[in-house]
Amino acid sequence: MTMRTRPVNLGLMQRQSAIQSAALRGRLVAFTLTDLLVGLAALAVVVAAVMPPVVAARRKAQLARCTANLGQIDQAVLAFSHDNGGTLPAPVAGQKGDLWWWYKEQVKPYAGLKGPSSTNDAVFACPNDRGYSDPRPFHDSARFDYNSYVFNGVFLPGTPNIAGWPLTAVKQPQRTLLVMEWTAHAPLSWHHSRTGRNNLPFYCDAQSVVGFVDGHVSFTKIYYDGYNAAFTQDPIAGYDYQYSGN
Repeated sequence: MTMRTRPVNLGLMQRQSAIQSAALRGRLVAFTLTDLLVGLAALAVVVAAVMPPVVAARRKAQLARCTANLGQIDQAVLAFSHDNGGTLPAPVAGQKGDLWWWYKEQVKPYAGLKGPSSTNDAVFACPNDRGYSDPRPFHDSARFDYNSYVFNGVFLPGTPNIAGWPLTAVKQPQRTLLVMEWTAHAPLSWHHSRTGRNNLPFYCDAQSVVGFVDGHVSFTKIYYDGYNAAFTQDPIAGYDYQYSGN
């Protein structure tokens, strides 16, 4: 007796195989997309948790660097004064630029700098300096003698300053400003800014790093009356600084 075998339906087998493969690919694709979405969500949580401390640490380091810079410059101005009859920087005949920026040329040897000023003068550069009228930081501009920090020596009618003063004539050295971030003249803040990276509007109690005639440095709130730039007048009662030497 001869046994007959059922013919193999290759077409059916191919269709079944294709269906199974498609189902498997679908499961793999679904798993991959789900896994990707879960991974992205987890990454977002990690970034959200990590970034604020990282940003805060960077800002703290930048403020510390700026404070250290200003402390060194404050001491350089005082050292210059001691070597020049106890007198603070004053205008020099033929000097380029305004004294409040270009005092740097008189004091920079006391900060360890030699030769022409340049963008390499790191001690005169605040890491958060964003400039003002020019689209670059002050310390990157020859117009401001590559300098983020200004001297309390603005020569304008009625403006308090201590340019050319004998140190002994400053009655309250612990309150009288010597050098400061440019923002103290506005006032704005390069460190705890309410305006982001915008330089307007000015606002009261913006904090700037400032140095005093007695040699100490602090992160100080600057008074603003809503109309006049801060450097044009001493603040009202309750602030720890003044521009005048009286």
